[in-house]
Amino acid sequence: MANKIKIRNRRISFEYFLIEKVVAGMQLCGTEIKSIREGKVSLADAYCQFVEGELFVKGMHIAEYVMGTHDNHEPKRDRKLLLTKRELKKLEHKTTEKGFTIVPTLLFINDRGLAKLEIALARGKHFYDKRDTLKKKDIQREIDRDAKY
Repeated sequence: MANKIKIRNRRISFEYFLIEKVVAGMQLCGTEIKSIREGKVSLADAYCQFVEGELFVKGMHIAEYVMGTHDNHEPKRDRKLLLTKRELKKLEHKTTEKGFTIVPTLLFINDRGLAKLEIALARGKHFYDKRDTLKKKDIQREIDRDAKY
């Protein structure tokens, strides 16, 4: 069974320089995984934050499951990320440095059927960096267009 759920946060690469990527598991309830399998997830406003030594993803919207009962999940609740102690310490140490943050880049379902979240250690871009990114993207688009003809 090839599950092709890959929900990307496209805005992240424009807003941040992605330094290092890590794949983490998530602590979910039953109706949340069913909604993820239907592709009803938004990573637009999501970010990661340490709370008492544990990493949580906040602001990630998982729509309520249509077939769920009164026990349906809350769409924007905080979800715990499952990482090893070594990875948590490393990320927490890096985020104490000025300008670094942790952002979710990709939500996918692996070959075992588990939902995984790819997070990245990132540094925010300045306005002139964003302009430079747009310029490079336009140049690449022109090159690709000329290569077709």
